[in-house]
Amino acid sequence: MSTPGKMWGGRFTGEPDPVFAAFQNSLRIDHHLAEADLEVNRTWSHALVAASVLTAAEQQQIEAAIDATARQWSEHGVPTDGAEDVHSLVEQTLGRHCGDLALKIHTGRSRNDQVATDLKLWLRERTFACVEGLRAVARALVAIAEQHAALPMPGYTHLQRAQPITVGHWALAHAEALARDRTRLLDGWRRMDTCPLGSGALAGTALRIDREAIATELGFLGPTRNSLDATSARDHACETAFCCASTMASLSRLCEDLVFFASREAGFVRFGDAASTGSSLMPQKRNPDAMELIRGRAGRIFGYLQALLVQQKGLPMAYNRDLQEDKLALFPCLWDTEESLQVMAIALADVTFDAGRCRQQAELGYQNATDLADLLVAAGVPFRSAHAQVGAAVNRAIELGVELQDLPPAERNRLLPQLSGDLAERLSAAAVLARRDVLGGTAPLRVAAEVRRWQQELQRWAPDAAPEEP
Repeated sequence: MSTPGKMWGGRFTGEPDPVFAAFQNSLRIDHHLAEADLEVNRTWSHALVAASVLTAAEQQQIEAAIDATARQWSEHGVPTDGAEDVHSLVEQTLGRHCGDLALKIHTGRSRNDQVATDLKLWLRERTFACVEGLRAVARALVAIAEQHAALPMPGYTHLQRAQPITVGHWALAHAEALARDRTRLLDGWRRMDTCPLGSGALAGTALRIDREAIATELGFLGPTRNSLDATSARDHACETAFCCASTMASLSRLCEDLVFFASREAGFVRFGDAASTGSSLMPQKRNPDAMELIRGRAGRIFGYLQALLVQQKGLPMAYNRDLQEDKLALFPCLWDTEESLQVMAIALADVTFDAGRCRQQAELGYQNATDLADLLVAAGVPFRSAHAQVGAAVNRAIELGVELQDLPPAERNRLLPQLSGDLAERLSAAAVLARRDVLGGTAPLRVAAEVRRWQQELQRWAPDAAPEEP
């Protein structure tokens, strides 16, 4: 007697050891593919009618069983025990609704092409959820940029004050990075937008199956072109995980900026109650927990990518059971990225910039030194010589405890003899910003123009917008 209840039990007469049975069971994770697996079964039943394996009446009974199962799981959840994997679970559940007809659905098909198709369907849904999450974060950043397009703040390199920028320019810098992450996700989906169903275990199916029709019904651009590759390829899983890792790296950098901006030392922003917490001991604390948690979660997602890459290193062609483990890294990779994007959008909507503090600090720390050198260049001094002169002026200003524009007239005439008149207006943060009136610059007029461009771009990102060109 063959092993009961197993899709593979025909050759076996005994039961697997209970420890191994539990070890190789994947339902605890792949039950998340249940909805996709039902759709794959629905489509395959249509193909079996066209291949004269099922009658139209039989297919209708199977379709009714699929609908009943979908309703049942929607109301009560997908079981996570009682079967070895999601494919066995679906077959068993359909069997309770349509009897032995459920045993015919697997004709000409393998779990190998089945799971490869399920996984792509799941990835499509989660990829576009992340794309929508990126849109929400970008929209929040653009809203900040619109509100503060002209608000000066210190700009940093090496975490040292460098030159003034505007808050709007800072916000749009992070939006640009996230826009690239979005295109990576979309480009990755375009590469994986092919349907493996009909590839069998590795060599294709012997049935007269219309794979073009199958791909169309499941919403793919077309079928895969090689059955061996189709059933074993998981580079799309790695690519999606990389896109998640890149997105999380972008979010982590944004988090780091905001953690610093929220510190007493900077004091540029304040988080509201929606995404911050306090201390159990110190009543005065307001901690940027959302930012720190997202920043910390980035490391976990980098690990998922590494796990997927190592898992697939050196696998021979065609399906290997190692690939069952991909979902343990891939699923939380997408879930965590999507959740982090949601939390970031909430936090950004609840952050407040201290305009007075930002404006005040933009005037301090010799951030106008480069502009002073530029004024000397305009007076005929070679830039390298101007650089040295301004360096000496900065040193003297530090000794006197003043900003460059506040050097006493005698010191200014000694150190900067080529310049005359009051420097205060020409070295103000407003003047420094206004001079950066080039494409990509931080001049308020340029930032305002970029905000308008971004607002139009976000309309193209809307889910109901026209499809973007590859």
